[in-house]
Amino acid sequence: MTVGIKPSRSEFIPIRGLRYHARHWGTPGAPKLFLVHGWMDVSASFQFLVDAFQRDWHVIAPDWRGYGLTDWPTRYPGTDQYWFPDYMADLDFILQHYSPDAPVDLIGHSLGGNVASVYAGVRPQRVKRLVNLEGFGSRAHKPIEAVKRYGDWLDQLHKPPTLKPYDNAAGLAARMMKNNPRLTQERADFLSHHWGHLQTNGTVHIAGDPTHKIVNAALSQPEEWRACWNAVTAQVLFVGANQTEMIPRFITKAEMQERVKWYPSAREEWIDNAGHMMQHDQPAQLAALLEDFLSPSHA
Repeated sequence: MTVGIKPSRSEFIPIRGLRYHARHWGTPGAPKLFLVHGWMDVSASFQFLVDAFQRDWHVIAPDWRGYGLTDWPTRYPGTDQYWFPDYMADLDFILQHYSPDAPVDLIGHSLGGNVASVYAGVRPQRVKRLVNLEGFGSRAHKPIEAVKRYGDWLDQLHKPPTLKPYDNAAGLAARMMKNNPRLTQERADFLSHHWGHLQTNGTVHIAGDPTHKIVNAALSQPEEWRACWNAVTAQVLFVGANQTEMIPRFITKAEMQERVKWYPSAREEWIDNAGHMMQHDQPAQLAALLEDFLSPSHA
């Protein structure tokens, strides 16, 4: 497997006061395909998926705020944490920039799948087709949990979390392979140079603001997500991985499948021999599913 066959190019655009990085693959003028990544990930994480596409797409994948090459808002006065609605607002401005007059094909992984699904319900006229790669929303909370949640939030604001640096890119690659045994050395080496920032002392720091780890003070409820997903008018494809680490750590497979029914109509597919990072584990299988779903005959 040759990594990075299809070259990407970077563009920086102003989004809500931040210098936002967007990674592009493919031919300008080809059908646009928007890919949004998950928590503690970066846009380059989709490289292997893009390499596996058979059609010519103009793929546009931003680094969310605080990730990759996009600005970290916490470096500006008055901002000390991240809020879910900000991702949705950023997406709205990004789509307005790149596709002001036409609804889009939107693919989101994990956090990105959650953002894309809520957005597609709030702005149904802006999304033509939606693909959710294991974005399953929030777990149910009991009101009594708010007491501890608010306390944890205040504590973390006083003592923000940190992320461990690595001696070099090879150390980060080794850690990735430990976390995901399906990840090949070649793919890990590629990812380590995008997931990490080389420091002047030679160490590598994760290309993500550790402030993302601060617990959200608000207890988001599944009913809120359900209401938004139920308002989606786009064609929807939900893709799960049979060996995902999300099951049963955060949710059961039955619960995940039940949540797919929150959409008015959705096609459901599962990929074998893949974990949550399915775009790393089985990019060819995933690309085939996506291009079938996005084929002109299904438009």
